[in-house]
Amino acid sequence: MKTFYLMTMGFCLALNLHAQRSEYLLEKGWKFTKGEVSNAEMPAFNDAKWETVDIPHDWAIFGPFDKNNDLQNVAVTQNFETQASLKTGRTGGLPYVGIGWYRTTFHSTPGKQTTLIFDGAMSEARVFVNGKEACFWPCGYNSFYCDVTSLVNEDGKNNTLAVRLENRPQSSRWYPGAGLYRNVHVVTTEKIHVPVWGTQITTPYVKDEYASVCLRTTILNAGKTELTVVTDIMDADGQVVSTKTNKGVINHGQPFTQNFIVERPKLWSPETPVLYKAVSKIYSGDTLLDTYSTRFGIRTIEYIADKGFYLNGKRRKFQGVCNHHDLGPLGAAINVAALRHQLTLLKEMGCDAIRTSHNMPAPELVELCDEMGFMMMLEPFDEWDIAKCDNGYHRFFNEWAEKDMVNMLRQYRNNPCVVMWSIGNEVPTQWSPEGYKVAKFLQDICHREDPTRPVTCGMDQVKSVLANGFAAMLDIPGLNYRAHLYDEAYERLPQNIILGSETSSTVSSRGVYKFPVERKAGAMYDDHQSSSYDLEYCNWSNIPDIDFARAEDHEWTIGQFVWTGFDYLGEPSPYDTNAWPNHSSMFGIIDLASIPKDRYYLYRSVWNKEAETLHILPHWNWEGREGEKTPVFVYTNYPSAELFINGKSYGRQTKHKNGTVENRYRLMWHDAVYQPGEVRVVAYDEQGNPVAEKTVRTAGKPHHIELVTDRSSLQADGKDLAYFTLRIVDKDGNLCPNDGRLVSFKVKGAGKYRASANGDPTCLDLFHKPEMHAFGGMLTVIVQSGEKTGEIELQATAKGIKTGTIRIPVK
Repeated sequence: MKTFYLMTMGFCLALNLHAQRSEYLLEKGWKFTKGEVSNAEMPAFNDAKWETVDIPHDWAIFGPFDKNNDLQNVAVTQNFETQASLKTGRTGGLPYVGIGWYRTTFHSTPGKQTTLIFDGAMSEARVFVNGKEACFWPCGYNSFYCDVTSLVNEDGKNNTLAVRLENRPQSSRWYPGAGLYRNVHVVTTEKIHVPVWGTQITTPYVKDEYASVCLRTTILNAGKTELTVVTDIMDADGQVVSTKTNKGVINHGQPFTQNFIVERPKLWSPETPVLYKAVSKIYSGDTLLDTYSTRFGIRTIEYIADKGFYLNGKRRKFQGVCNHHDLGPLGAAINVAALRHQLTLLKEMGCDAIRTSHNMPAPELVELCDEMGFMMMLEPFDEWDIAKCDNGYHRFFNEWAEKDMVNMLRQYRNNPCVVMWSIGNEVPTQWSPEGYKVAKFLQDICHREDPTRPVTCGMDQVKSVLANGFAAMLDIPGLNYRAHLYDEAYERLPQNIILGSETSSTVSSRGVYKFPVERKAGAMYDDHQSSSYDLEYCNWSNIPDIDFARAEDHEWTIGQFVWTGFDYLGEPSPYDTNAWPNHSSMFGIIDLASIPKDRYYLYRSVWNKEAETLHILPHWNWEGREGEKTPVFVYTNYPSAELFINGKSYGRQTKHKNGTVENRYRLMWHDAVYQPGEVRVVAYDEQGNPVAEKTVRTAGKPHHIELVTDRSSLQADGKDLAYFTLRIVDKDGNLCPNDGRLVSFKVKGAGKYRASANGDPTCLDLFHKPEMHAFGGMLTVIVQSGEKTGEIELQATAKGIKTGTIRIPVK
């Protein structure tokens, strides 16, 4: 088994401080229209009647929801379907199919190089500058760039940028978004310059006393010019910790190489996400030609047969989640505040890793994972050369796969958070007797561009990949589900370690509980919901407890990436077979409104070793169930607890390895009987001492609206977001868990209403309208700051209850 050591991070930062290089975003004042338009790429085209939008922009998230938007008659082969059936809600029931045009103008500097960088454009992007096509990039998730120096106007003024995008029918298995949903950059440099993603940093030696750092800098158009490169390595406080000045000529197009020693390095980890920065200045004589910054971290990674995964010499298991790219009610349009909100919730749960499924991430997500401390598995493809979707990526794979891989690898190979690459997810090619050849082609690209990280692939056809050599060829065998086959895979594969690349797929609807309470695959109900007792799952998957046990019992399992951290738009299993309305997944540990489900506290009780967890389910408003058994579950990090209902003890339960796997991680009272009143739980430590207590009460008549947020203030940048959790409560503040009334919103002052969501996968309320039905007595309201300081006031009103009002400063 190979041992892989760190290679750290490089991402081109905006530098407006240096005259020789500038970078700015094209955000405001874009013109947009749907549908095909002739001559829209030409500078003289009149777009005055088009809509004015800001970028990032997702034009499909505004709906409306309609099952005819994505009605598909297909057989989902990865779910073992052999006959086609009518599918609804597969891509969220949103109108993402079609053509969209965007237009704007930008300035350039005469005599300098001009490059456009697109962080992602959905999809099949055709970029035109001043009426001429600059580039075509089919993959909607990948970052790409084009040199437009030869296309800009001589005076640099009023360059027309037009972008044509097209989403074809049946081009995705989930909601992909639509439009210029990630940022667009304009970069200006001298002729001799560092290109986009032009540095590579590795740390060949890392010990407590010192670390060696190797920086390889690509410099374009240097010819035979002798260059001087001066590089400072700076720590998180901006102090220079190492510096080098080297002279030389670029030989045969090879990168300019510099080596450094950093004394007493501070190592990057999820617990200590310490970052460094290499600032390189390129001179010809005394003339400064370019300044380029590369942010990176210092750490080691090792994957050792039979023993597992080691970060900085310490063994650990991945406590990871898979996430799609959409931001719930915001759609696919990227927003840093929204990403930070998601990652904060996951961090508090004890999550330490993210799998970008199944696509290249936004650069803002990778930067935040660097800063907040999340390891990452980056994954570019859901399809290779064999189709899953009629108009999927297989149409482009042979011509574009290497180009897409190279862009992703060079963009993110310097980020310390990235600890492995995935080359695909559940690709049909895995069944093929020669499918390993395609896998090797992709793995070899990873090794060529980044020899420091291993390569995995999410494989669901475990028997096939064990038999045909596909799994044996990978650096890290990643198994999607099939936990019962881990032992066989471990014994048969030469790597002698197993990664749960995709696990669990438990389904639940927040605040919905079904009886009888039993472990069940493929459970379906008339209300199109799933039970939040966390015992229901898809036919191919399992409950979380099984994956906890696999990780805990075997050194050779290196952890898991749960499907999924957040609910996402589309894939409403098990209600995807003509079961409208249902437009979003129920796999999430956290719902589409960013409200944690019960399952969040099950994961937190196992994963977050630093915090106390004591959570009771279900709610205690069960009119009509008086005298009936209504099981009570408790998720806690403590070993035992005692249940009291209206003062009557139902005894003490203790976690243990005997019996069912649920008994190992949950405390359960299946004989609890419902009577209105109070459910109280007392938790005990290892010595039997009472250490924590939690109470849930039967709520009375709904009385008022409660609004809370974790933000104390917002930035006046026109982008910052506050997530307000809205609860409908009785006069004593108890949540009314069965309330679903319509709530309306007004926002005044230094911001605006952005969106709302309730986490109900069957609800067809539009996110952008200032009203939303509550679900389980709760919903989320998202408010966006303006560009002036002041105060935002959010007011929430509903018939029959008192209005809720909250204010937040904008600084």
